[in-house]
Amino acid sequence: MAFEAKTGNIKETGDGADILLAQLALLHRQVPPLYALLSVNAAALAFTHRDIAPALLTLFIPAMLILASMLRMIRWMLPLDRELLSAARLRARMRRVTLVGAVFSLGYVSWALMLDQYGGPYEQSHVAIFVAVTILGCIFCLTHLPSAARLITITVVGSFLAHSFWIGTELRIAIAINIALVASVILKVVKDSFSSFLDLEASKVALSKERRQAQALSEENARLAHTDPLTMLPNRRYFFAHLEKMLASGAVEGEFCVGVLDLDRFKPINDSYGHAQGDKLLQTLGERMRALCNSDVQVVRLGGDEFGLIVNGDLDAAGRVGDELCRQIHKPVQLGDTTVSVGSSGGIASFPEAGRTAHDLFDRADFALYHAKKHKRGKFVKFSADLEDMIRSDLALDAALQSADLAQELSMAFQPIISTVDQKVVACEALARWTSPKLGVIAPEKLIATAERIGIAQSLTLALFDRVLALSDRLPPSVWLSFNLSAADIGDSGTVTALIDRMRKAGMARGRIAFEITETSLIIDMSNARVSLERLRAAGATIALDDFGTGYSSLSSLHQLPLDIVKIDRSFAARLDDPSGRRLLDSIRNLALSLSLQCVIEGIETEGQMTNATLTGFQFAQGYFIAKPDTIDAASEFCVVREHAAADAA
Repeated sequence: MAFEAKTGNIKETGDGADILLAQLALLHRQVPPLYALLSVNAAALAFTHRDIAPALLTLFIPAMLILASMLRMIRWMLPLDRELLSAARLRARMRRVTLVGAVFSLGYVSWALMLDQYGGPYEQSHVAIFVAVTILGCIFCLTHLPSAARLITITVVGSFLAHSFWIGTELRIAIAINIALVASVILKVVKDSFSSFLDLEASKVALSKERRQAQALSEENARLAHTDPLTMLPNRRYFFAHLEKMLASGAVEGEFCVGVLDLDRFKPINDSYGHAQGDKLLQTLGERMRALCNSDVQVVRLGGDEFGLIVNGDLDAAGRVGDELCRQIHKPVQLGDTTVSVGSSGGIASFPEAGRTAHDLFDRADFALYHAKKHKRGKFVKFSADLEDMIRSDLALDAALQSADLAQELSMAFQPIISTVDQKVVACEALARWTSPKLGVIAPEKLIATAERIGIAQSLTLALFDRVLALSDRLPPSVWLSFNLSAADIGDSGTVTALIDRMRKAGMARGRIAFEITETSLIIDMSNARVSLERLRAAGATIALDDFGTGYSSLSSLHQLPLDIVKIDRSFAARLDDPSGRRLLDSIRNLALSLSLQCVIEGIETEGQMTNATLTGFQFAQGYFIAKPDTIDAASEFCVVREHAAADAA
């Protein structure tokens, strides 16, 4: 909003309501003294002429003027109702003030000039003083309405000048000219002061607008930080933050339940039709879940195909909500020309019976979910005393890993990362796999969690890294290898030292190894993590921040950490198909480039996404459309095929 005060009026590029309101508020403080001044001066002038002028001029007319001034003064002393004043009404109010001021000034000066014909030099001098004092008082009291001050000055001084020239005495003419000159100078000062007022108020308005925008942006960022971008449900961060808030001292009223829900048959659909279709399925299911949310029911996406549930009420009420969720999820979903259907299983734990902390409640709900998937698939299982006895069944997993023959049971899968420019393979991400002869295929996150729980995280990480180093010569020297590190790895200086020693002994070229970390692995001790990453980087490794944009990542991490690569979470790849999504990703890419970071977009599942990623300017891409995780031999062959294809294209 810009303002000018060339003529004492506001020139607006917006509606100007804030400036006008500030102007009117000041007038509410300044105009009442003006009317008081007029009344006192009028009474004084009438008193000095009481014996020489008619009663009409010394009693009736001044009484009417003073009464009118008192009424106006009372009107201006009433509180200002800011909420009812729009910009248009404020401008109309200012015009009325100017008009009323002109009418009052004309009335007072006419009365004073009529008195001027009575009495001698002293009485006539009093008239001149009345005019001078009155006009100066009006100008100063109307500093924040220069248009009114100017009109009143012209009316009063113009009338006095004309009257003085009509009388024709040199003294009176000199006095009138002197008053006119002084009034003109003061008007100039008032105009400059009002210009400064406009500039200051404009700055305040602009600052206020910026603050409101900043607050709105902060609130929006906070909302986005707690929202899953795919399903628009609250995310994991919100889930645990809200639980902690509910469990804070005195915050819990009555019983509530925590639930964990996992989709059944989602992985086969995701693998068969691709992650893009899997994301569409999750979006549809997310809409159905949101429709069930209310003040007593909240559903969040914890990650992947896992969802959290918070229900105000007992286990029976939570069970009914869970059953309805299962029914809604089980309804068929149309994916293009294909109709698919998934199920869901869940577990519920109640406060305070199952636990009094967020960790305990979630753990027991998660264990009830595990029991449901094993024994009552498609149902919600309530955590009970029997399950409490079984909760340590994790010991079976612990025991399986402790007794595992890691050399036989562990394996590595490799997923290529390609350059979008020439389609050559530039890197392969090494992914851990564990197949237990007792428990079957174990999810990588379970493997890491179990290793940390039983205290063999370092041994497991080093065993996997040794395997990657041993297989590195099966890939072209130009292809770098990406290896994932957990929070335990980053936080253990011994593990970092061992990784550096192994790199040196293997004679790995600088930049051949990239260590991938997620921000969740850094949150506990950011400063210690930064030291560890700087050591790895100094040893010749590059550092990649994985899953950027999932709700945990923040801009501060990009500045604080010694990073070389940012990997955009695969949930964003689906947004490459719409213009707003591409603009968002383009902004992220530009941010990475401004920080001299290479940018990899994950989750490319379709040819269209690959094309849009290339057009958006991403340097590198990874996803099922390019290649799925596979053995080192398959990855090596893929590198050769892409190399030949690039050569043929050239």
